[in-house]
Amino acid sequence: MKLQRHGVSACLLAVTAASAVALAGCGSDNTPTANASGSASAGSSDCATGQISAEGSTAQGNAMDAWTQGYGKKCGASVTYNKTGSGAGVTSFTAGKVAFAGSDSSLKDTNQPAADKRCGAGNKAVDLPMVVSPIAVAFNLKNVSKLTLTPDAVASIFAGKITKWNDPAIAKSNPGVTLPATTITTVHRSKDSGTTDNFAKFLDAQSKSIWTFGTGQAWKAPGGKGVPGSADVVSAIKSTDASIAYVDGADAKKNSLVIAALDFGQGAVELSTDTIGTAVAAAKVTQTGSDIKLTLNYGLKQAGAYPLGLVTYEITCQKGLPAAQSKLVKSFLTYTSSDEGQDAAAAAGHAKLPKDLQTKVQAAVATIS
Repeated sequence: MKLQRHGVSACLLAVTAASAVALAGCGSDNTPTANASGSASAGSSDCATGQISAEGSTAQGNAMDAWTQGYGKKCGASVTYNKTGSGAGVTSFTAGKVAFAGSDSSLKDTNQPAADKRCGAGNKAVDLPMVVSPIAVAFNLKNVSKLTLTPDAVASIFAGKITKWNDPAIAKSNPGVTLPATTITTVHRSKDSGTTDNFAKFLDAQSKSIWTFGTGQAWKAPGGKGVPGSADVVSAIKSTDASIAYVDGADAKKNSLVIAALDFGQGAVELSTDTIGTAVAAAKVTQTGSDIKLTLNYGLKQAGAYPLGLVTYEITCQKGLPAAQSKLVKSFLTYTSSDEGQDAAAAAGHAKLPKDLQTKVQAAVATIS
């Protein structure tokens, strides 16, 4: 997978997860100690033991569940990850409450200074891409098990301009499908969310004349049903007939939601690791030191590409964490960016990092001290 590169040497890292996992062999939250035996290994670095806390993105939750369990078994350490959403994760990180944050977006210029300050004088907080996650457009419509939508139709639905399931704009893409004249219920995230930000970027890029609400982690369109997290979106879709939502792809598949295919003008494109991988291959990579940011082309209309997705980040201090805590963060992220860690993420429903990007992430993690 080829990626464009811009900037200086860099690295990435992103770990996601969504639930607290306590494993054996813990010390205090800020004082992990080296593995006494020194025999176990996470990726290419030695294990660390002890305990750290992290929080943030729900999109990387399934990967983080797999990672915290896998690393705990391998190294006897406890990494607790709370799925509170990207905005809450970054806020907790900058306040010094967690060792790293999971985020569906890289640090913005407006919150970079606070994140840097948390790392101490002269130190930087870095963005480390770790998980590739598609965003599903999932729906619950009685007697309809397959649906294709154009980006314009998706934008019109979430903007409140298409309100009935049998609207001509939907029917046109679904010949032979009997669509009811039922009112559409849209479901969105009520708390700041990186998934919302990436979904809005997609609508803005693909259907700018229809989607007039801009981008950002806060949902800005009127109407619809707002719920806090990804698990709540899944629950709302399952329990509400004639509903539609944007939701983390891994959660959609894990919970057997019905996912719409998207037609960008060259036929229906199903959500899969291959189609999201094709879109990530077209991303621009900007590197500054050990900070790596990806810019996805949300307006991509390439055949076989599914450009509705995100790359989630782990945000931490390259330098400046307490020494023992830094060792555990570095060891854990070395594991998540290893082949073993990426295989675990794929088994949890995500796509693996492209090989060249994975190499850069591993190099970036190695600079944490």
